[in-house]
Parts: sequence; structure tokens; C-alpha cells
Amino acid sequence: MPIYLLDDSLRVIVYYDQVDCEYEDNICVSILEYCPDDEKIMRAGETNIYLTREQARQLGRALLEAADESCHTLEEQGG
Repeated sequence: MPIYLLDDSLRVIVYYDQVDCEYEDNICVSILEYCPDDEKIMRAGETNIYLTREQARQLGRALLEAADESCHTLEEQGG
């Protein structure tokens, strides 16, 4: 399932890459940027980052913790 960021100019897809199943880092974070060159934040239009199972879990936990903290901050501010 793609996740679109930055006004839909950045597509992020996370998936288990079965082709690379013999490697430890077989979870792919694929980032594709759709915008004019002068607006790009990445040099390449597409980048794949491969993570191990533990790295993917760490990233997931960090995102969930940040999201929880953001919710608590909004609640404290009355939002």
C-alpha cells in the first residue's frame, strides 16, 4: 500500500522483497519522487533502502512512538 507524502510528490512503499529472501536485509522501503527537478529533495528520482527484520521493527516502533507523542501533545494543547 503506497503512502504519499509532501503533497503527493513522494511515494513510499514498504514490502518484503521475496527476490532477496536469501539476504537478511530483504524488507524494502521504496521512495519515488514525482516533482520538477528544481523541487526535488533527493538526487535520484527513486531510492530503495533495504532493512533487516530488526531494523524494520525498530523503525516501526520509532514511528509509532513519535505518533503517540504527537497525539499526546495535541491532546494537551486541546486539539
